[in-house]
Amino acid sequence: MKINKKIIQELSDYLKEFNLTEIEITEKDTKIKVSKNNVSINNQPQVISPSSSTTKSANTQTPNIKSGTEITSPIIGTAYHAPEPGAKKFVEVGKKIKKGDTVMIVEAMKTMNHVPSTAEGVVKEICVEDGQPVEFGQTIIILE
Repeated sequence: MKINKKIIQELSDYLKEFNLTEIEITEKDTKIKVSKNNVSINNQPQVISPSSSTTKSANTQTPNIKSGTEITSPIIGTAYHAPEPGAKKFVEVGKKIKKGDTVMIVEAMKTMNHVPSTAEGVVKEICVEDGQPVEFGQTIIILE
């Protein structure tokens, strides 16, 4: 993984500018977290943990900007929007779905696992791309 030093420097500058102790950015499958080191002599910002991840930390201090009912992945695997390539997607934004309707398939260990809706509503957002890896508990669909 190649680390973009410019992004780290920009995040460090934001720490100083807004008097923050920690800042984190997530883009696709890369997460960079920059924090002030409390035991540092110069009190310079320090990169704590650049890592590849698609999940957000439970103690993230940023507000949750998602509103609505979240449907999450029940397992780790690869998400698919349709039962097979070229087939009609299970859900589209704006489609009304019922509790128990299949919203996606998550493939794990060559097994196709249908993900049922845990609630009834209208699809507000599809949070993962077709063929994208997903983690356990990751939001895949948001309903209104």
